[in-house]
Amino acid sequence: MTQDTNQLSSLLLEIGTEDIPARFLPSAIKQLEENSEALFKENRIKFSDIKTYGSPRRFAMIAEGLPLMQEDISKEVFGPSKKIAFDENGKPTKAAIGFSNSQGINVESLVIKQKDKGEYVVAVIEEKGVQVSEILPEILKKVVLSIHLPKSMRWGNSNLRFIRPIRWLLALFEKEVVSFEIDGIKSSNTTRGHRFLSPAAVQIKEITNYVKLLANNNVIVDFEERKKIISAEIEKISASVNGSVIRDEALLETVANIVEYPVPVLAAFSEEYLKLPKELLITVMKAHQKYFAIENKEGRLTNYFIIVSNTTKENSGTVKAGAERVIKARFEDAKFYFEEDGRKRLGDRVDELKNVTYQEKLGSIHEKILRVKKLSVYLASKLNPLLEQKAGRAALLSKTDLITGVVREFPELQGIMGRYYALNDAEDKEVADALMEQYLPAYQGDRLPETETGAILSLADKIDSIISFFSIGLIPTGSEDPFALRRQTLAVIAIMLNKGYDLPLSEIINEAFKNLKHVKKSAKAKETVLKFFEQRLEPLFSAQGYSFDEIQSILSLTAEIPLKEIKKRLEAVKGFKNDSGYNDFLTAITRVKNIIPETKLPALKLRLLTEEPEKKLNERLNATKTEVDSLLKEYRYTDALRTLSGLTDTINNFFDNVLVMDKQDDIKFNRLALLRNTWAAASSIADFSKL
Repeated sequence: MTQDTNQLSSLLLEIGTEDIPARFLPSAIKQLEENSEALFKENRIKFSDIKTYGSPRRFAMIAEGLPLMQEDISKEVFGPSKKIAFDENGKPTKAAIGFSNSQGINVESLVIKQKDKGEYVVAVIEEKGVQVSEILPEILKKVVLSIHLPKSMRWGNSNLRFIRPIRWLLALFEKEVVSFEIDGIKSSNTTRGHRFLSPAAVQIKEITNYVKLLANNNVIVDFEERKKIISAEIEKISASVNGSVIRDEALLETVANIVEYPVPVLAAFSEEYLKLPKELLITVMKAHQKYFAIENKEGRLTNYFIIVSNTTKENSGTVKAGAERVIKARFEDAKFYFEEDGRKRLGDRVDELKNVTYQEKLGSIHEKILRVKKLSVYLASKLNPLLEQKAGRAALLSKTDLITGVVREFPELQGIMGRYYALNDAEDKEVADALMEQYLPAYQGDRLPETETGAILSLADKIDSIISFFSIGLIPTGSEDPFALRRQTLAVIAIMLNKGYDLPLSEIINEAFKNLKHVKKSAKAKETVLKFFEQRLEPLFSAQGYSFDEIQSILSLTAEIPLKEIKKRLEAVKGFKNDSGYNDFLTAITRVKNIIPETKLPALKLRLLTEEPEKKLNERLNATKTEVDSLLKEYRYTDALRTLSGLTDTINNFFDNVLVMDKQDDIKFNRLALLRNTWAAASSIADFSKL
């Protein structure tokens, strides 16, 4: 049924509850939107837009552009075949009559339609749309009941499972109440204002006034609007004390979902607490109290902070006093932990890690740090021998802060507190910095370790974790990656590329596997790890504009060449494809690859080279290989490829004039060995079978 614009209507649904935890509110709002949209479509109700809102005590949806009538529908239901539905005289059988009755139509209304390879009877059912107002009660009830959040439960004597008890339901279709009931709660046209500031019921007569009326009753129902208010006010307040708020998007979103009427308030704490680590103070303010910290223009923490209250400015004094009292108690606890931790050196905590399990099959954290120490020293010996002692010391101390009071209370400060404690113990500064940098990068785009010791420790720690979990079969599958091995693999790649380390992955992984005890060390496990790295590299270089075949031609060499060389080789291959001789060389070298058997071949014997073309190929190959090897050492990959392509005519001449598969096995295998050597020389640059 066609509707003109004037006949389109709006719908408002608000679910009022007890305070919903901030972490669950975004999901509730998202489900409200998605489930409403799905049910509208299922019930043939068009709409132009759906807007969602939410605050701690409610989440709401306004759908616009709804018609007064449900869409008509015409559907075809296939029944039995024509042969079964009608007898030889064309009269309907029991099958046809039974089918038509089941569809609610007369048997005379059945039509014949072709399907697959036969003809079948079809019931064409015309279903007229009903008034939308008639079906909305059931739809809205389903919308409410379709919202499922973690930790939903029954409340009191209620049979309904929900994240928090439902206190009211507001449902309007234009100006009319959509009447339905859930667990004894009947829908109406009333909502509630702020719990303390405007506790009385608020009647909504016009949907367009919903947001404004709630604002008048101290509820900013739009999440984005609350964020804007908070963001603007905390910037203004921090500027008033010549500082700037430390931006934290996650904290901003959390706070915006805690309050209905945000009013930021400036408070302060005693400057004596500024002697504590900056990160510790910020974490205490954020994690426990959801306060915003303020730093000065030099980036140093000030003794000011901001609390976002859920009340009016008139109550700011009370809010300020309460916040200052609470934060003092929290800081005293932090001070106690920090001072107690400092009474024991990190080096004296190493043996305690024997009592902390890393993983059931992989032993204790103490066993892990010993593996990481060996790998760190090895990496240092290859990359910077002067750092062997520092790398070993950093690895030994790397996890000792996990058993300190502060880190037990705030696990997110691991590494950060280790650095402070190491400096307090008069450890080498680079060793101390490495304790923090071992966890970098923590996510894609995060900063990388700055110190060499930190980079080495981070690599050793992450590679040990990767190969350890792979060795016991705990390999990421699909979207499941409980030990963040994909992230750690990407971190290893990022560090090695950033530092330009001249060390192949296979060498590092082989060394890491040597340190594993009590687990099966198979060649397949190593191969699987290397393949896992390859899979992470592919999208990385694809995003940089390299084609699939270019990437594949180099990835097979990932294990044997330093990661820093991969991009250089990719660039060389990309450029080589534009050379005039590229296609001819690719054709020639592909012929070489195709004829080489998978079985092992004997070494080339010069005495068996009898034909001039094969002698010439061997001669040119040796000269080319010498030159290519020299160019590769100088990282001149483009020149190496062009030098290699100089074999094209010699290879073609060989195939045109020499019978490779000679009747004499020794001659045949010797010629195959020559071709194997030719392919090996080419493969030292790239895998041309992938191009």
